[in-house]
Amino acid sequence: MSEETPLDGQDAEPEATRAGVAADELEALRAENAKLKDQVLRVAADAENTRRRTEREANDARAYAIQKFARDLLGVADNLQRAMLHAPKDAGDPLVKNLAVGLEMTEKELMAAFERNGLKQIDPPRGARFDPHQHQAMQEQPAEDVGGGGVVQVIQPGYELFGRLLRPALVIVAARGGPAAQAVEPTAQNPYATAEDADPGASVDTKA
Repeated sequence: MSEETPLDGQDAEPEATRAGVAADELEALRAENAKLKDQVLRVAADAENTRRRTEREANDARAYAIQKFARDLLGVADNLQRAMLHAPKDAGDPLVKNLAVGLEMTEKELMAAFERNGLKQIDPPRGARFDPHQHQAMQEQPAEDVGGGGVVQVIQPGYELFGRLLRPALVIVAARGGPAAQAVEPTAQNPYATAEDADPGASVDTKA
C-alpha cells in the first residue's frame, strides 16, 4: 500500500487559520483587560471621592456643632489678650509678676486648645498683604515702611474654624496714593472687601 504525499500548501492553510484565531483571542483579551482596568480606576476614583465627601461632611458637622461655643470663647481670648498687654511683667512685686506670668501661660494654653480643636488665630504681621477673605480694613493711615494696602496694625485678631472664616482680623492698612489717613467703612463700603464677600466675617459656611 503506497502512502499518499500531501500536496504543497495543504498544511499551511490550517496553520494560518490557527494563527488568525490566536491573534483574535489575544486582541479580545487585551480589550477585556483594558475594560477591566478602566472599571478598576473608576471604582477607585469613586471610593476616593466618597472618602473626601465623607471627611468634608464630618468636618462640617463638627464645625457646626462647636461654632457657637467657639464664638463665645473668642470673647474670653480677647479679654485675656488685653489683660496681657497691660500686665506689668517687670514689676518688682513678686505677686504682680507671677500674675503676669500666669496670664501668659493661660493665654498659651488657650491658644493650644483652640489649635487642637481646629480653631486657628489670624494675626497677620506688619507689612503682610491684605486678604479680603481673612481681614477687614477698619482704617487707612500713612506708613513709610509698608506698601499701599498692606497691613500696618492688627486691631483685633481673627479666627478660622477648620479652615473656614469664623471672624475676620480687624486691621489698619497703609494709605494708597497719599499721606492722609482715611477711615473706611467696615462693611458694604469697605474698598478692601470683594463684591462677593463684602462681610467676610458674617458666618461659617457649614454646607458641603
